[in-house]
Amino acid sequence: MADICPVCGLPGEICVCEDIAREQQNIRISTTKRRYGKLVTIIDGLGHDIDIEDLAKNLKTACATGGTVKSDTVELQGDHTKKVKAILEGMGFPVEVK
Repeated sequence: MADICPVCGLPGEICVCEDIAREQQNIRISTTKRRYGKLVTIIDGLGHDIDIEDLAKNLKTACATGGTVKSDTVELQGDHTKKVKAILEGMGFPVEVK
């Protein structure tokens, strides 16, 4: 038997919970200046339904930069707003740039 999702009740193969969680997010991308005038891209508004560590790893790899996860935000070194916006929209997240 196939695994049944406890949230939506559909078989695991066609479960739509992750897609719904992505569409309900309100993600904001902004940049701030830190010490010595360095820019940092901040991705905020990620919910608890999403694996933030895995998302941060994918963003850091795609942007070829360092970064970290702090509470529910992802911080990337440098100004990567356009690239991050394109990546997140490709994954199905609604994105707002500030």
